[in-house]
Amino acid sequence: MAINGVMVQSFDWEYPADGSFYRQLTSMAEAMAKMGVTAVWMPPAHKGTSDQDVGYGSYDYWDLGEFDQKGTVRTKYGTRDELEACIQALHDQQIAVYADMVFNHKGGADETEVFRAVMVDQNDRTKDVGEAHDIEAWTKFTFPGRKGNYSKFQWHFYHFTGVDYDQRSDTTAIFRILGDGKYWSEDTDSEKGNFDYLMNADIDVAHPDVQQELMDVAYFMINSLGYDGFRYDALKHIDTGFIDRLSAFIREHRPDFFFVGEYWKNSESKMKHYLEETDYNVHLFDVPLHFHFAEASRNEAYDIRQIFDDTLVATNPVQAVTFVDNHDSQPGQALESWVDPWFKEIAYALILLRRDGYPCVFAGDYYGIPSAEYAGIKDALLALLDVRQGFAYGEQDDYWVTPTKIGWVRRGDKEHPYPLAVLISTGDMDEERMFVGEQEAGQVYVDRSGKNAEITIDDEGFGLFTVAPGSVTYWTRRDLPEN
Repeated sequence: MAINGVMVQSFDWEYPADGSFYRQLTSMAEAMAKMGVTAVWMPPAHKGTSDQDVGYGSYDYWDLGEFDQKGTVRTKYGTRDELEACIQALHDQQIAVYADMVFNHKGGADETEVFRAVMVDQNDRTKDVGEAHDIEAWTKFTFPGRKGNYSKFQWHFYHFTGVDYDQRSDTTAIFRILGDGKYWSEDTDSEKGNFDYLMNADIDVAHPDVQQELMDVAYFMINSLGYDGFRYDALKHIDTGFIDRLSAFIREHRPDFFFVGEYWKNSESKMKHYLEETDYNVHLFDVPLHFHFAEASRNEAYDIRQIFDDTLVATNPVQAVTFVDNHDSQPGQALESWVDPWFKEIAYALILLRRDGYPCVFAGDYYGIPSAEYAGIKDALLALLDVRQGFAYGEQDDYWVTPTKIGWVRRGDKEHPYPLAVLISTGDMDEERMFVGEQEAGQVYVDRSGKNAEITIDDEGFGLFTVAPGSVTYWTRRDLPEN
């Protein structure tokens, strides 16, 4: 991972389903590199249930926009050829590419099958409701358009642990599939008794043929497509032992491969497993920090000094991927927990200009989300990314002053010797005297956020920095020596 690396989540839920995504991203590769982007998290590349599918209704892992299936050759994002060209363009700019891998469930089966199952309690999946009986569900995946290319494996009901619809009785519920030794994956999140089941046909990762197929898929994505890392979707719903085996298998072939997991909300024991008990160095998205941002943006009484309390970046700074919002938290989604727009620039300053964490910038915050009447904060993000590249280095002195005012100074390093001062107010117009160094005495500092007039550092190396109500300012030397 690059020094001061920045990941970009390149998509949001509502990107137009016109097949232009890969071409658009290809055209942006050079500009992103200049912005300081070092890695791009791509959307799921495989064929979904239609050309409108964002990718999480995973139908065929092997069809990356190459075969006529589900009424389309391309995926929502484009064709396989366009995907490969996009990955190459990003690699040409030394930008790593991370694949979004959906190993928890499959959707859009080709045929139904009849098998034994039992309905379970929606809120406690360890409790059966009624007697075991035959149901008919969509669990047979034959991939007629692909005709056995890349893999001849076909999925049947015994490759899954549960479904959510019985066509025979027209019943929508959660059904646990029965079989010799078959049960929910035990080593998942304990919410709802056992949170193995999330949606669609839930993959039984304990089945040896399934394990082999998914490992083959992973190998294909890495060696044929050239991905540099995986973002594991829905990690709290997948058996930790399977993720351990899969990740160890990948690391045997690619020791430098990057893993980041989506573990939504906090299950301390399972998160501890990924952060402390594995040999493959998985990162996790800092979901607790995201929820702190959301709360701070809505609660006038929030003490901004507590923003990092009990977050991953505070306890596991090397493995925390910090973010403000993503496709799941955006308006209209099941996990909606949107950070109010007035707080966005503050939140991004907290992940982009501080020392710890691997920050991830969301495309929805860059481009905006029209359906939510949200224009985005493109100009602010560009300014923050520029300052991160040039000045966010070295040791960090914190000024955690009042419930509505915090600041910090980055000291710089040998290659980037000039300090950076950041000041945040979630309340009124405010100011704070912060030390940038005796060597800075007499230097003029400019607010790179564009909100304030210049100031001069005093003889002791302090500057009196100001910040407008509910905003952030970030200050550096106005005049820098030419290289």
